Amino acid sequence: MASRKLATYRAKRDFKKTAEPSGARRVTPSKNLRFVIQKHAATRLHYDFRLEFDGVFKSWAVTRGPSLDPLERRLAVEVEDHPLDYGDFEGTIPKGEYGGGTVMMWDRGFWAPESGFDPEKALQKGELKFVLAGEKLSGGFVLVRMKRREREKRDNWLLIKHLDVYAVAGDNDRVLGHDTSVASGRAMAEIAAGKGAKPKPFMFKQHGKADAVWHSNTGLAAEARKDRKPEKRPSLPGKAIAEYPSFIPPQLCRTLEKPPSGPNWAHEIKFDGYRMQLRVKDGRAKLLTRTGLNWTEKFQPIANAGVKLGDCILDGEICAVDDSDAPDFAALQAALSVGDARDLIFFAFDLLCLGKEDLSALPLAERKARLKTLLAPTKPNLRYVQHFQTDGMAVLDAARKMGLEGIVSKNLNAPYKPGKREDWAKIKARLGHEVVIGGWSADGERFRSLLVGVNHEGHLVYTGRVGTGFTQTSAQQVASKLKQLEQKDSPFVGAGAPRKGRGVHWVKPQLVAEITFAGWSGDGAVRQAAFKGLREDKAAADVEAEAPMKVKAAKLKQFGSASAVVLGVALSHPDKALWPASKGAPALTKLDLANYLETAGDWMLTHLKGRPCSIIRAPDGIGKELFFQRHAMKGASEQIALVKTPGDKQPYIQFDNVEALVAAAQISAIEFHPWNCQPRRPEVPGRLIFDLDPDPSVGFDAVIEAAREMRDRLEALGLRAFCKTTGGKGLHVVTPLKLNLDLRWQEAKAFAQEVCRQMADDSPDRYLINMSKQQRVGKLFLDYLRNDSIATAVAPLSPRARPGAPVSMPLNWAQARRGLDPLRFNLRTVPALLPKLTAWADYCDGERAFFPAAKRLVARRGH
Repeated sequence: MASRKLATYRAKRDFKKTAEPSGARRVTPSKNLRFVIQKHAATRLHYDFRLEFDGVFKSWAVTRGPSLDPLERRLAVEVEDHPLDYGDFEGTIPKGEYGGGTVMMWDRGFWAPESGFDPEKALQKGELKFVLAGEKLSGGFVLVRMKRREREKRDNWLLIKHLDVYAVAGDNDRVLGHDTSVASGRAMAEIAAGKGAKPKPFMFKQHGKADAVWHSNTGLAAEARKDRKPEKRPSLPGKAIAEYPSFIPPQLCRTLEKPPSGPNWAHEIKFDGYRMQLRVKDGRAKLLTRTGLNWTEKFQPIANAGVKLGDCILDGEICAVDDSDAPDFAALQAALSVGDARDLIFFAFDLLCLGKEDLSALPLAERKARLKTLLAPTKPNLRYVQHFQTDGMAVLDAARKMGLEGIVSKNLNAPYKPGKREDWAKIKARLGHEVVIGGWSADGERFRSLLVGVNHEGHLVYTGRVGTGFTQTSAQQVASKLKQLEQKDSPFVGAGAPRKGRGVHWVKPQLVAEITFAGWSGDGAVRQAAFKGLREDKAAADVEAEAPMKVKAAKLKQFGSASAVVLGVALSHPDKALWPASKGAPALTKLDLANYLETAGDWMLTHLKGRPCSIIRAPDGIGKELFFQRHAMKGASEQIALVKTPGDKQPYIQFDNVEALVAAAQISAIEFHPWNCQPRRPEVPGRLIFDLDPDPSVGFDAVIEAAREMRDRLEALGLRAFCKTTGGKGLHVVTPLKLNLDLRWQEAKAFAQEVCRQMADDSPDRYLINMSKQQRVGKLFLDYLRNDSIATAVAPLSPRARPGAPVSMPLNWAQARRGLDPLRFNLRTVPALLPKLTAWADYCDGERAFFPAAKRLVARRGH
C-alpha cells in the first residue's frame, strides 16, 4: 500500500544521484504518530511539514514557515507523500535534481488529531485539527484546505496555530529564529559544507518516556523531554474545612483601558457567557449564578459531568462556542430558550475548594495548577482555561483581531477574595456594555428598538436606542417580557432623557441587556448599538457605567479650550487651526477634524481596516511643515494598531476602529494612505488603482472622459471599476480583486502597466505613461505605479492637506460627468452628504478574479 503511495515520490528522484531515502527500508513503528519539519533551501526557501499517516508522511511545503501567532495563516502547498525514513534525512540534494538544495531537520516529535477527529475523514473534508509535541513546536494547529482555483495543479492549505498556552501573539516569526538542526545542532551553512556532527537518528527507535502525552480535554500536548522543566506543583496546603460554604461571592474585575504588565500578571481570554460557580459535594453538583441563584436545571449536562470531579468548588463561565471554538453569546441564548444545554461548556478558571481544603488563600498560580490536574481526565464540556504570561498588549491585540470580547488580567500571586479587587482586571477588545431597559418603541405591533440606560447616583441615565442585532425570535421574546413590565411613566431622568412619543412604551427598569456598540456620540449616547441578549443573571441595580467609558464627548464643556474628548479620545488644543479660513468660512480646527473622522470613520474603515497605512501630519497646520509617517510613533494612542510585515524590522501603523482615527486627529494626521493589499495580507494585492493625473493645462472634463474610458476597458476584461476624486485635480479608478494567494505584486503591477500602455498607445495625443514633465504638456498621465507592495493611495473620504480641506470622494458613475467640481467635496460639505451616499455601496460585491482578466488582456495585446 505504502509502495503505491510513493510512486510519485520515486518517479521524481534518481536515487543514484541523491542521498534521499527511496522508502524501501522498513521503519519500526512508534506508539505515537510522528511529525518532522525540514528547512529546505531549494529554489525558494521553505519548510517541509510532514505528518506520519497510513504508512507514509503526508507532506506540505510551507512557504514562509510555521508561526506561533494564531492570526497568521501560512500557505501550505500539498506535495507528494514521502517515505517514513525521510524523517531522518538531513543533507544536500544535488543541484539539478528535484528539490536541489540543503535540507535541515528543523523540528521533530509526535502528533495526534484533536479529540473526536478522524484524521482520514478530516483530510478528505479538508480540515485537520491536531496537536504537536516537538522540540520547537507544541500545541494545537489546524490545516484548512482552500478551494482549488483555475490554473492550480495542487491543493493549497492554510496552516494556522490555535490560541493556547503555546501561542505567541504578535510575534510571527520568532520561532523561526531557532535556526539549528534538532538532529545535529548544525546550521544550514554547516550542513551544506558537510561539516559538524552527523544527525542523530530519531525515527528508528522507540522513545518510551519521550512519547507524547495527550490531554484530550484541552487539545494540548506536552512531551516528557529532558530539556523541559516539569510543571511546578502546589507547594502550600490549603486550609482545612469541615463544611463547604453554600455559596462563595465571586471575585470581580476592575475595568482598565490596557492590561497591567509584569512577570506576576497572567492574561486569560474574557469569555462571553454566564459567570457560574460549580459546587460539588457528597455526589451532588450545583451551578450557582454570581448572585447565588441555583441554575442547575438549566445546565444539567454540565452538573452531571461535574459530579465526577468529587468534592470541589470551581469558578468559571458557561458558554456556547461557534465553529471556530470562539464564545457565541447568541448561541448561548438560543440554547437556553429551547432548554438544550448539551453543547454548552463550563470554562473553569479558578479552584476555591478541593476535598477538605479551602484553597482561596493560596496564590492563583497554585490554585490553577491544581485545577489543571483536576480537569485533565474529565468530559469535553468541562474545560480548563489556559493563561498567557506573555505581553498583555499582544494578547489583547490578538483577542481584538479574532473578534473576541477581551481579556482578563490576574495577579498570579494573589489570593481569591470576593468583590471587586485590584488583582483582577478586564480589558475589552471591543466596546460592549450591560444596560438597563427602560422602554421600547414600536411601529404598531412591530417591535423596533429598546430604550436603555445605566445607573448613576441612584438614577437611570439614558444612553440611547438599540435597534439592531435582533432575530425574529429574540425580538418576540424580548417584547413579550417587556409587555409584562409596562408602566405609565418614564424611568429615565436628566436633560437627555427621552420623552413620551408615538409608539414609545415605558417599562419597569428590571431587565438587563448586553449590547455592543461602535463608540460614544457627542451627547453621551451609544453609537450603532446592537443587541446581544438578556442577562438574567444580573440585577438591574448593579448595572453602572464602567470606568474607562465615563469620560465622553458629552463633557466637552468642562474642558474649555485647553482640551476636548471625542469617542473617549482626549484632544489637546482642540481649537488649533489645521486649515486656514477661506472664502469667508472660518478656519478648520483639530476638533473639526476629529468630529469629521468620527462621522466618516465607519465608512472609511471598509478600506483601511487590516491594511498598513501611512499618514501625513500637519502639527502646525497645512501651511507649515508636513510630516510623512508610516511606522510606530512614541506617545501615540494604543488605539492605533501596530503590524509587522515580512522583511520589515519596524511595525507599520494601522487603523482598525473609529477611535483610532480620532486618535490620529490628536496628532494632527490629516491624510490617510493605506496599502492596496488584501486585509491582513500585505503580500497579496487586494485592488488595482489607476491614478489619472492631468497636466495643469488639461481640464477636469478630460479627466472624467479618461476615467470613463478606463472603466470601459476594465469592464471589458471582466473587472468592476469604481471612481473617486483624489482631493486634487485628478481621479482614481479602482477595481477590487478576489483573494488569490498565488497573485504577486509584480503581476498586478505588470497588468496595470499594460492596461495603461494599451490606452496610451490608442490615444497618444491624449495619454502617456511616462512621468517626464516635458512630455506631459497638454496630456494626462496614466499612473500605474501605485500597484506595488508598499505603494499607497489616499483612502476614500480621507481629507487632504490642501486649501479648502478637500476630501477624496467616492462617486457614482452618474456623478462623473462634465461640469463636476471635485473641490465641492470637502470637510465642511461631506458630513451632510454621507447619510445619502450610495456610491461604492456594492464595492465588496465587485471583487473579481485577476487571472481571467489577465488572460483577456494578453489576448487583446496579441491583436
